[in-house]
Amino acid sequence: MFGITVRDHVMIAHSFRGEVFGPAQRLHGATYVVDATFRRGDLDPDGLVVDIGLATRELAGVLGGLNYRNLDDEPDFTGVNTSTEFLAKVIADRLAERVHAGALGENARGLSGIKVTLHESHVAWADYERAL
Repeated sequence: MFGITVRDHVMIAHSFRGEVFGPAQRLHGATYVVDATFRRGDLDPDGLVVDIGLATRELAGVLGGLNYRNLDDEPDFTGVNTSTEFLAKVIADRLAERVHAGALGENARGLSGIKVTLHESHVAWADYERAL
C-alpha cells in the first residue's frame, strides 16, 4: 500500500460535557497539527498516490471551515463532544467528500483510503482511518 501525507494545523475552541473531562468541561482552546494520509494499492498513471498540491489545498480548505471557531457554536456539532477522535473523523469524512467530488483530480478516484491524525501535543494524538 502506498501513502502520501500532507500536514497543516487548525486552532479551535470548545468545551466538553461529562465528568470524565474534568477541567476540559470549561471552554478551552486547542491547536492541532493535522496529518492527512492518502492511500492506494497502485500508483496512478503519473506514478503518484495523489497530487500533493491538490491534497494540501483541500486539507487547508477543510480546516478553514473549523479554524478560529468555537465548535460549541457550530450547528454541525450541537450536542456532540468534539473530542480529538471525533474531529479526526469529521476531517477525514470531509476530505472523502472532496475526493468523491473530484477536487483532488480524476486520478484521485483510485484512492483506497484516508487516515487523518490530529496531534494535540508532542505526547498525545488520535487518528481515524476510512476507506474510500
